[in-house]
Amino acid sequence: MPVAVITGASKGLGRALAAALAERGWDLVLGARTGAVLKESAERAGAYGTKVVAVAGDVTDAGHRAELLAAARELGGLDLLVNNASTLGAEPLVRLEALPLAGLRAALETNVVAALGLVQEALPLLRAAREGTVIAVSSDAAAEAYETWGGYGASKAALDHLAAVLAVEEPALRVWAVDPGDMDTDLYAAAVPDDDEPRPAPESVVPGFLRLLDERPVSGRYGAPALLGSV
Repeated sequence: MPVAVITGASKGLGRALAAALAERGWDLVLGARTGAVLKESAERAGAYGTKVVAVAGDVTDAGHRAELLAAARELGGLDLLVNNASTLGAEPLVRLEALPLAGLRAALETNVVAALGLVQEALPLLRAAREGTVIAVSSDAAAEAYETWGGYGASKAALDHLAAVLAVEEPALRVWAVDPGDMDTDLYAAAVPDDDEPRPAPESVVPGFLRLLDERPVSGRYGAPALLGSV
């Protein structure tokens, strides 16, 4: 069975992607800070009969990252790393003039530094896999200038660039930065609590991620909604 590690897997896109991979026969290691909610994600994915290990903890903690990879080794290796864990830096989002610097540091620490740390520790396993793959979950805020999204967008832009450089340095791997587009998630609700416009469920964009895994295009930045257009 192929093995995936997914961070930020307690809800939203992480939970939806975990269930979709489990349905396809993947064994999973799921990470998130909230243990009780993460357990629900693991039970949902485990209903498909594959092995699912839930590891509660903060991805900024090196010990937690080591636990995630130790669990992957126990399952037989690592074929796919999904860096999905994210934090906003301010809830709700604010203009740059009011953005707490501590909040920006927190966003960079979770969205960029921890993601790189996990990649660094995972590389030996990914290199040994037949089709080692890294997915960095990005945002359109990484490429577009939206008022109040400056701190979060800057962190995701940095994540995109790390993914691009990793792809050059590790040509045997597939490294994709994937912008899932607007979704109805707790993260978005916390970012812009007054915005009640309907948005797609995270499950609706998962087929775009699965298409990448099926077709394995060259490393690069992709938009899940665009991938869905011709599925």
